Amino acid sequence: MVDLETAPADMRFPFTNQTRHCYARYLEHIRCIQEKGENAPECEKFARYYRSICPSEWIERWDDQRKHGTFPGPI
Repeated sequence: MVDLETAPADMRFPFTNQTRHCYARYLEHIRCIQEKGENAPECEKFARYYRSICPSEWIERWDDQRKHGTFPGPI
């Protein structure tokens, strides 16, 4: 079972629209697991953050894009 927590306030994203915040947290998680490994406990906080603010459809699409090598982000 995954515990969801709301991402802490981040002054880089002061507005109600959290799209950029969602995307940034997703990228932070991916970068962390690339550096430290898939099961690194220090990366789990980023996963909780993006899961709490990103729509699940976006996460599924991004995961699928990464799997197929078509993810548009700077990872």
